[in-house]
Amino acid sequence: MGHDVHIRHVSDGDWSGIVALEASAYTDSALSEERAALESRAHASPATCFVLDFEQQIAGYLLALPYPMFQYPDLSRMEETIFHSRNLHLHDLVIGESFRGRGLAKRLLHHLTVTAGSKMYERISLIAVGGSETFWSANEYKAHHEVALPRSYGADAVYMSKAV
Repeated sequence: MGHDVHIRHVSDGDWSGIVALEASAYTDSALSEERAALESRAHASPATCFVLDFEQQIAGYLLALPYPMFQYPDLSRMEETIFHSRNLHLHDLVIGESFRGRGLAKRLLHHLTVTAGSKMYERISLIAVGGSETFWSANEYKAHHEVALPRSYGADAVYMSKAV
């Protein structure tokens, strides 16, 4: 499997594939964002946003950008604010349904963690949505239940973080 997987930075030609993956991942929720919002988040930090190719197809993506600890992107905003922070916020990680169960999310996470360390980030934060808190806990993220989140992230959303 190793030679069939390639993680690279997002390029302009990837957006149709990213938007399709994002829409299919969030079909049953209100979490899906417009293409312009996704692009804005990636443009805020191109060095920490990635596409995962599996057998020359886009199988997943990850968007992460600097954000102050305990803050997070507003899902209703199309244009992202650019922050200078030692905290890297993992805004979105999606693996296409037909590619799940192969450890690809863990590969993307590992790649992000290594990149974050090389760029001197101190922490990685995220908001676990759709019942994914267990996955993130298994990957060493700790819940911060004291952080109030807007309804737009879903009723079971949990702010989480870990040290790089």
